[in-house]
Amino acid sequence: MKKIIILTAALVALMTIPSCDKVLDQKAPSTFDDSVVYSNYTLAEQTIFSIHIAFGEQNSYRGRFLPWYGFNTDIEWYNSSKNDERTQISSYDIRTNNTQLNDSRNPFADMYSGVERANLAIEGLRTYGNVEQNTDMAYLLGEALTLRAMLYYDLTKAWGDVPARFSSLSSETLYVKKADRDEIYKQILSDLEEAIKYLPYPATTTQTAKTDRVNKVFAEGLYARIALAASGFAMRPDEGKVGTGDPGTVRLSTDPDLQKNVLYPKALAYLKDAIASQSCSLVSDYETLWRNFNAMDLTAGNEFLFNIPFGANEQKARGRWNYTFAVKAENSTIFGYNINQGGVAGPTPTTWFMYDPLDTRRDVTCVNYKLVKNVLTPGGIKSWYFGKYRFNWMTLYPYNGGNDDGIKPVVMRYSDVLLMAAEIANELDDMTFAKTCLKEVRRRAFKGNEAVADAYVDALGSKEAFFEAVVTERALEFCGEFLRKADLIRWDRLYSAMYAEKADMKDLASLTGNYASLTGNVWYREAEDGESLQFYGLGPGEVTPPGANWEMEAGYVSTTKLKEDDIEYLFTQPDKESLNRRQFWPIFQYILDTSQGTLVNDYNY
Repeated sequence: MKKIIILTAALVALMTIPSCDKVLDQKAPSTFDDSVVYSNYTLAEQTIFSIHIAFGEQNSYRGRFLPWYGFNTDIEWYNSSKNDERTQISSYDIRTNNTQLNDSRNPFADMYSGVERANLAIEGLRTYGNVEQNTDMAYLLGEALTLRAMLYYDLTKAWGDVPARFSSLSSETLYVKKADRDEIYKQILSDLEEAIKYLPYPATTTQTAKTDRVNKVFAEGLYARIALAASGFAMRPDEGKVGTGDPGTVRLSTDPDLQKNVLYPKALAYLKDAIASQSCSLVSDYETLWRNFNAMDLTAGNEFLFNIPFGANEQKARGRWNYTFAVKAENSTIFGYNINQGGVAGPTPTTWFMYDPLDTRRDVTCVNYKLVKNVLTPGGIKSWYFGKYRFNWMTLYPYNGGNDDGIKPVVMRYSDVLLMAAEIANELDDMTFAKTCLKEVRRRAFKGNEAVADAYVDALGSKEAFFEAVVTERALEFCGEFLRKADLIRWDRLYSAMYAEKADMKDLASLTGNYASLTGNVWYREAEDGESLQFYGLGPGEVTPPGANWEMEAGYVSTTKLKEDDIEYLFTQPDKESLNRRQFWPIFQYILDTSQGTLVNDYNY
């Protein structure tokens, strides 16, 4: 009988995982029969927690995948013109020997470690878990299926076609070729259909009390997210040419099971169930939402549906989210610690101008100041920061300046459920429901001016106009959450959006086009809250000094402050075909060299 040999090591590693506070008090034996582990809820639960370990590995989600996948887009960029290997990743010029990702410890291998642990758990629970009669064991099966689906979605999102491993490893299956991603999509969509039956709604059971454990609404939203990707555009090798070095073309799947007319009705039914359950809701205020995030409020039943299960506090910290993306702090004291982190990436310089001045998301999302030696300082027109992530908002577990901050990145929010429902309902000619969903998101954004939000949505008179509104709304709602790249790919808008963004940034730098009314000068002062700066001169008609107690910087917006080289590094591929062939990362050289010749890169890598 097969033995569970990973459990003791997993229990040691699980001390860094907050969801695992319920581990056995007694000393665990070094091995257990599958029949013992998967017929006992507490032991079986530990095998689920072992999947979480794959997220927290140094070069997995923690330090490589999350900090590097997702930009550049038309709203997010790595704001450096330095031509190094990090810039190569962000500007779509990555190589198979990139030193940030080509390593014996790499996200590709770590994610497959998580897949393997999920496979073992799924097989054991199916065989010994008595899931038909035991709802707790059924939950664990649903959780394992959902986590495996998420891992595979992220693998296909980053690498396109990858090996399909849906059973535990054996000597015969140790080395396998890449599978057509359609095979993977169909399996994980089927897995989620099963998982949804087993999972409770948020905050209805002990397991779903917090958002670092999966729940029904997250699984329903994940089904929709995968369905949108599977039925959308992407760079694909020709039929039957996966893993042969085929250059590929941007196209839709030809698989009849993955067409919109098949997947959209199913996805919309799940999203409608999630909404009708009233088991979660938008946080009423956008700034409060992100203060809660930074304070690590994982209470289920609110807006966050699932957060990456990193460590909970500075003693158990894993993850480099705020460490990487928070509003920049340079040698500044926050909560008694010296902080010199954040600001690696941010909104593109034009993103702030996309927002209506009444949109409360604008100044939460786009921040143009940093903290330098404890003094609030303008960041410069090139250097905007994601204001959703702030060290001074980490009130529960203050960041101490180390390599990890403990922040648990959000995988999905309820607003995404609403906007996916709006997009899909519009495509299925359910305009009334589509508008209801869009209004809910937009009314929160325009808090205090809800009539403005309603009028905007009511004026959308065609399917095409509504779709364009959703494209824009997803940018405004999710900037800095790194959903945009996958959205642009599935809409076949990666090149057009990025090309337009380059042109828009050039207009901004030269004060032409939409920015011709600006003088290039700005005035700024500390806001009453003492933790932000107010700016004057970036809005229409703001051309004269606003009064006393403002400092002026002439030429704040100019071609010398936002240089053409900066703009060109949004993407460096010379044309649409070349950029599209870099939608996905290559399988890196270390993996190729250890695959016994079974893995080959496509897309002209």
